[in-house]
Amino acid sequence: MNGAESLVRTLVGGGVNVCFANPGTSEMHFVAALDRVDGMRCVLGLFEGVVTGAADGYYRMTDNPAATLLHLGPGLANGLANIHNANKAASGMVNIVGDHATYHRQYDAPLTSDIEGLARPSSHWVKTSPNAMGIAADGAAAIAAARMAPGRIATLILPADTAWNEGSGAVSVAPAAKPAPPAPDAVTEAARVLRSGEPTLLLLTGRAVRADGLELAGKIAAKTGARLIAQGSNARTQRGRGRVSVERIPYVVDQALKVLAGLKHVILVGAKMPVAFFAYPDKPSLLTPPDCQGHTLARPEEDLIAALEMLCEEVGARGTPAPVVNDPLPTQAIGAITPEALGASVGALLPDNAIVADEAVTTGRGFFAPTKSANPHDWLSNMGGSIGLGPPLAAGAAVACPDRKVVALQADGSAMYTVQALWTQAREGLDVTTVLFSNRCYQILRGELANVGAGNPGRKALDMLDLGNPDIDWVGLAKSLGVPAARVTDMDGFNRQFAAAVATPGPFLVEVAM
Repeated sequence: MNGAESLVRTLVGGGVNVCFANPGTSEMHFVAALDRVDGMRCVLGLFEGVVTGAADGYYRMTDNPAATLLHLGPGLANGLANIHNANKAASGMVNIVGDHATYHRQYDAPLTSDIEGLARPSSHWVKTSPNAMGIAADGAAAIAAARMAPGRIATLILPADTAWNEGSGAVSVAPAAKPAPPAPDAVTEAARVLRSGEPTLLLLTGRAVRADGLELAGKIAAKTGARLIAQGSNARTQRGRGRVSVERIPYVVDQALKVLAGLKHVILVGAKMPVAFFAYPDKPSLLTPPDCQGHTLARPEEDLIAALEMLCEEVGARGTPAPVVNDPLPTQAIGAITPEALGASVGALLPDNAIVADEAVTTGRGFFAPTKSANPHDWLSNMGGSIGLGPPLAAGAAVACPDRKVVALQADGSAMYTVQALWTQAREGLDVTTVLFSNRCYQILRGELANVGAGNPGRKALDMLDLGNPDIDWVGLAKSLGVPAARVTDMDGFNRQFAAAVATPGPFLVEVAM
């Protein structure tokens, strides 16, 4: 058994049974091993950013890492933007990056690069395997590293001769370590703050914004009078009718300052003190009032649910009813297409137990409120801010949960970064409905131009933010990649096409002319 097969058998035996791949010459023995070993699903992406973004979506829905297969340093570099997003989302991932044979690296062939140097800034664990007999053990260590709470990026570099020389056979993987318990003193301090009567916010993210965490936090807020809110972006929020609703800190600085005004305390549950996405002239970076204190109930690597359970007990909220949403479903909007109308119709038509992959950017900024009483669903956000995550994130979620409809809410400018993900959705028959908001510009940057005080933009500046001339034919583009598509120009057309798409298995794209 060669090193590549030893590694693949270790991955499968360790519970890593999906590999999102874009291979090259150096990885051919690994590709051959994938073919020989049962139990590994191989999903091809036509760009490395699709591969890494899909691995992110897969982890968010399974809490188990997938493997990626990337071709040398440039392949890793192509995937780094979505590795950055996965890192910010605390998504575990095992990156297998091919390299030249150990004896070939000295000759500085065209694809030679510092792979470890590229990997380190966005990886928690990096290693270049020195020989075939050790590659399986290194793979087992990579899996263990990726599973460390709250989810980490492990990058294993596989020289070609390490793959083709004789290996050790499969190596067992240590059981995943449980998250660290919360500190009792932190629970006591949070309870003291909640009893103080001063304006206090429970700020949640991570595992705390799933249904069980929100139920506990809702009880605590109802008992103590504290406010409850989530970070601006969260890896996976479980929401909808029958669940506790949580709003998010707004992206726009002035709106965020207004929402957080008057607070004296913020209790952090896996979260950081809220900061602006960017710096702006004459506006603060920190969004809380200057005299507001932060109190850490639990850090991201700690058990957030246990921390909320302990705090719930400490403040006597165990028997307090959780404030779940019982409002009726939203009503479908009619007439002209607006962001508000789209939010209402998406909320009205969202299938039960759907997964929403949200990269709607400007158009979708207001979608959270009208969808809070939709059917129960999971909402996945872009945690790292690097655009081009949405299409592969939806693909990875669909691979993870083939029995659930995935709805991708997608801005057109961002979609062009990883449009190849539509091909993967078609090839794999993934149940993804993409709602493509076509405003033919980087709309968010038009607002940012004013926010940073750049003055009155001229033609050259505006052209840098415009996606017209020529307009992108999204219906034609989707069909060319194997995904059926339709274009809508009013809410009646949107309601019909979206309802039909979510009722029909398989990929479909609805282009919304804004």
